[in-house]
Amino acid sequence: MKAIKDILTGKDGQTHDIGRWAGAASFICALGLEIYVVVYKGQPFDVTQFGLGIAAVAGGIGALLKLKAETEPT
Repeated sequence: MKAIKDILTGKDGQTHDIGRWAGAASFICALGLEIYVVVYKGQPFDVTQFGLGIAAVAGGIGALLKLKAETEPT
């Protein structure tokens, strides 16, 4: 549980960060949608498109965290 808390809180380890929560939700949603498309819809799994999509989500999360780094409590 400490690892999850460290991922979802700011530098101080106590303050919950809405950007980190939104990033985690986006990442989980992207994985869930890929599983849905492959398992329930029966579409083939395209590793390249999956990699590009996850990279875009991760890049967006990274940019979000970098842009707001100055406003985090210490």
